[in-house]
Amino acid sequence: MKRTLIFVYVALLLGSASYAQQDSPAPRPMEAQAPLPAVPSRSSPPAQAVVPVPVPIAPPKPNGPVQKSLVRITATAVEPDYKAPWNAGAIQRGVGAGFVIEDKRILTNAHVVSNSRYLTVERDGDPNKYPAKVLFIANDCDLALITVDAPNFFKNMVPLKFGGIPALESTVSAYGYPIGGERMSVTTGIVSRIDFQLYTHSSIDQHLAVQISAQINPGNSGGPVMQNGKVIGVAFQGYSGDVAQGVAYMIPTPVINRFLKDVSNGRYDKYVDLAISYSKLQNPAQRKFLGLKDDNRGVLVSTVVEAGPSANVLRSGDVLLTIDDHPIASDGNVELEGEPADFQEVVERKFKGGSVKLDIWRDKQPMTVKIEFVKTAWPYLIQGHSYDVRPRYVLYGGLLFQPLNLDLLEANRSTDLRLRHFFEYFILEQLYLQHPDVIVLANILPDPINTYLAPYRGGIVDEINGKKIRTLDDLANSFAEAPERIVIRMIGDGPPLVLDRNKVEAARERIKTRYNVLKEQNLEEQPGSNAPKQANKI
Repeated sequence: MKRTLIFVYVALLLGSASYAQQDSPAPRPMEAQAPLPAVPSRSSPPAQAVVPVPVPIAPPKPNGPVQKSLVRITATAVEPDYKAPWNAGAIQRGVGAGFVIEDKRILTNAHVVSNSRYLTVERDGDPNKYPAKVLFIANDCDLALITVDAPNFFKNMVPLKFGGIPALESTVSAYGYPIGGERMSVTTGIVSRIDFQLYTHSSIDQHLAVQISAQINPGNSGGPVMQNGKVIGVAFQGYSGDVAQGVAYMIPTPVINRFLKDVSNGRYDKYVDLAISYSKLQNPAQRKFLGLKDDNRGVLVSTVVEAGPSANVLRSGDVLLTIDDHPIASDGNVELEGEPADFQEVVERKFKGGSVKLDIWRDKQPMTVKIEFVKTAWPYLIQGHSYDVRPRYVLYGGLLFQPLNLDLLEANRSTDLRLRHFFEYFILEQLYLQHPDVIVLANILPDPINTYLAPYRGGIVDEINGKKIRTLDDLANSFAEAPERIVIRMIGDGPPLVLDRNKVEAARERIKTRYNVLKEQNLEEQPGSNAPKQANKI
């Protein structure tokens, strides 16, 4: 489910949510102190003996020999450079966890292995580092499957089994390699919340998540969270200490099982989505105006994404009453397996090629419609992070043009209000219909031919020589076919940007040499060298 389905503020989560992947050296552990000797209370009678109070002790290894299933993953990754996209990018190293499941596969988080170029895996009691490879990666739900080709790696290792959703206030144990440790660590806590949460890896997808009080630190990512000897979740994110303490999240088994089922045919098709926004219908006056019964049922459709599966089926103003025969309450919840859940959870369990039935209220008349999930709503992609792909760009006359997306905004830390508007309302105002790519003059490599063009930086390209620019391909073709004078008009008021084609051609090699530009354009998001073909970007 994408973030525009309900209007929520996620700036706090984006700024403060942290992954549990290790990327910093470990602090020196504190030495344990010897217990102080017991001192009798002064208020006790002299002849009265102090009776020790028994302290309950948890049974050792309540989940069995987890060491035989847990692995330590070291990833060497290359982060794309959006300021100079022709460069390979910065090399980073991180440590996470994973665990063995059936068919000699290792389950972990997508953010542990995304953008990776080299992976190694270690197991308990074995000093060797085994090269690993990514089988499938799902950036929209932060899960990945990897494996090791070494013939003896899985010998004596025990695949873990999956359980269900744990009960509130029940105790769970999280396993991993936090804070630089090379030996397994275990922390315990209770289940404190089960709800839809933003998955910060993609920064746009919301799925079911379970909040736990067990300590989740860098290096815990991808490790199993267990209860009664079975995996009930995968540790994946939490808050930094200055926002909240003792709050961490795990990916529950419904999300895990869906991922494993999706890849069972040899590819990952990603989550399907209604691609709508809606509002709750709890106002009695509004319900009366729409002609609805006073039965606390139904939610109001606000926006239907034209590029999504609901286009030509739903329309703004429709009221959704049931989904696959599950009544939708006025707060957007349905009852699933005896528990209240967001009605989008019904869609979460669907796959590409499937469908969903909706009973709706339109123009004060009941209707039944069917939505088939044959395509994904691509406009959401610009509002989330991309992984395992190289940035698209065109460099011309020292002017760097790039399509607007979240990674570009974060790299340039842009505060331009026009850019923020196009980003935030790209879907809600259907801006993608006119601008499938929002082409931004993201950077200028200084040269005598562009000395006075700095005020245009951050502008959005509208047309070149009178031709509307909708995509990056349009931009590249316009430059290739341009006459001697190139007139670039930006969205908004102001004079156009003008280039002399002859001067641009004369400066090409000079600019390339000065700024070490190996390639002047990349029009396709090509996967990185170690990305699996099934990798899906968000």
